[in-house]
Amino acid sequence: MIQKTPARLVCLDMDRVLVDHLSTWQFVYDNLGISNDESFELYNQGLLDEWDWIKLDIALIKESRSSELPPISDSDLRGCMEGMPMMKNWKPFIQNLLNKGYHVAIVSGGLQQTARDVAAQFPSDKPWVRRWGGIDRFTAQRFADGHDTRFHVFTNGWLLGKQMPNGEYELDDFGRYQVQMDGKGSVVQMLQRRLGVTKENTASVGDSAGDITMFQESGYPICFNPWDDRPKKHAAIVIEEKDLLPVGELIDTYFSSVSSSS
Repeated sequence: MIQKTPARLVCLDMDRVLVDHLSTWQFVYDNLGISNDESFELYNQGLLDEWDWIKLDIALIKESRSSELPPISDSDLRGCMEGMPMMKNWKPFIQNLLNKGYHVAIVSGGLQQTARDVAAQFPSDKPWVRRWGGIDRFTAQRFADGHDTRFHVFTNGWLLGKQMPNGEYELDDFGRYQVQMDGKGSVVQMLQRRLGVTKENTASVGDSAGDITMFQESGYPICFNPWDDRPKKHAAIVIEEKDLLPVGELIDTYFSSVSSSS
């Protein structure tokens, strides 16, 4: 009897893993010429929770536009994310994972548009639909010829507010908040339940203490391009080189060893 290959899942952080930058949020702040140092410091002091931190940062972005000009729009903010620096070999790394039949998810506190742009580079053969962990219609039409993505995407960011006379959309005062700083593990667990994947058949790639709970729900946690020493002891292996191709090879080797031992 031929044994069926079990479902496998690879969960990826985005900032400093798929994106070769401190953070997607910071990339936008730099383009707008603003700083969120004040809210960041309040958060570090325990005076601000993550939900209020996102709301303060959205307000900061909205206030960066002079009152004499139209409010900053969704398309303005998308434009601020163009030219995002990506990690070396990110695209063949992801394509190889998908070619192997693995489920691939982005689980990140970074901004949703970059994650959607990445996911749309790998369309499925199904037309776009609004779904849990999917991408938006605009991104599907722009990058995926109206198709859905093969990815699962969980991120934070902004939401659309009211439509302006020119057809553009303002930013809502409340942000998009899907991924808690220390709550990535719960997202991994939800994906495992929905996709029928065991912890043993889950690999994850992250760089910071915010990825520790994701590591704890993974049979093969990889600390890539580590931000500091905190996540290292929770990883099966630490990769200092900023190149994702070796990471894909390690994941393949791990899953092969799981198959051999089962």
